[in-house]
Amino acid sequence: MYSPIIGISMGDPAGNGAELTAKSLSKRKVYEKCRPIVIGDAECMKMALKAIGKEEIQIHAISKVQEAEYCYGAIDVLDMHLVEIGKHQYGKVSKMCGEASFQYVKKLIALAMEKEVDATVTNAINKEAINLAGHHYSGHTEIYAHYTGTSQYAMMLVHEKLRVVHVSTHIALRQACDAVKKDRVLEVIRLADDACRNMGIVNPKIGIAGLNPHCGENGMFGREEIEEIQPAIELAMREGICIPEKKPTPPDTVFSKALGGWYDIVVVMYHDQGHIPLKVKGFVYNEQAKAWDAVSGVNITLGLPIIRTSVDHGTGFGHAGDGSANEISLMNAIDYAVLMAGNQRK
Repeated sequence: MYSPIIGISMGDPAGNGAELTAKSLSKRKVYEKCRPIVIGDAECMKMALKAIGKEEIQIHAISKVQEAEYCYGAIDVLDMHLVEIGKHQYGKVSKMCGEASFQYVKKLIALAMEKEVDATVTNAINKEAINLAGHHYSGHTEIYAHYTGTSQYAMMLVHEKLRVVHVSTHIALRQACDAVKKDRVLEVIRLADDACRNMGIVNPKIGIAGLNPHCGENGMFGREEIEEIQPAIELAMREGICIPEKKPTPPDTVFSKALGGWYDIVVVMYHDQGHIPLKVKGFVYNEQAKAWDAVSGVNITLGLPIIRTSVDHGTGFGHAGDGSANEISLMNAIDYAVLMAGNQRK
């Protein structure tokens, strides 16, 4: 049976990525579906195993992928030696950790481009830290686009059957409104259709969220739906893409319809329009226990020549190092990486 090599970046060493990785790779079922390898620092991974009470798990430090053994009970870590443990502090933004997390991602991308790993999975980085280290990117998506030479890409979020893909992400809301242009909307519709097919959905149904309340109410509250979104929809349908409603859907109902099975994926116009419904569905806080019962969901970059999935949450600086981090999102990201690697191989 095909078992893809899944490269996992450790994320910011001051955050929860090492713990999440340690928790996930302490489960035998992960090794039953793939061959995982961590890109990070071996000493940080040892600290994470201690934090979660899994010191019986070994760290197998390696310098190249070919040395990995992929055996349950010993986590393969491509050790980059970028963290001085004496200077390491959980929960603190630092140039050292920003540089380390950036280099983990850069190395992971290179391994995928060289086909040494079949898919990539990323833990959270801290944008302030990587910028402090001199790497001026607004997030993973932009780093991946740069180092793979990709100009047409988009962010997709997934939680169970709810999927969204964004026309714009990390820009100011005023700019996001200006970014709703016919060509970009059409590009994202195409990416959404391809993504669903890559996940095994034969004839994807796509919902298109409007930008304005009530989709602009025939121009009373804005003309983006008339001048930009509707023309993109018509061009997409001419290409054979299935958009059941043949027009944009008001943003206040499109997600309820998606959850009801009307669509396989929703194209959203800006960051929070897509992130809020996904996190309302996937992030479950237990008020009585004062802890998160679930932090689930997957972030997938579309349009790349390589597979990239990610956790759909931040670095968790507030609780990093105490062993409480919830690994559900990382487990989901690994599952999607395995699924997409298998479908790509067909």
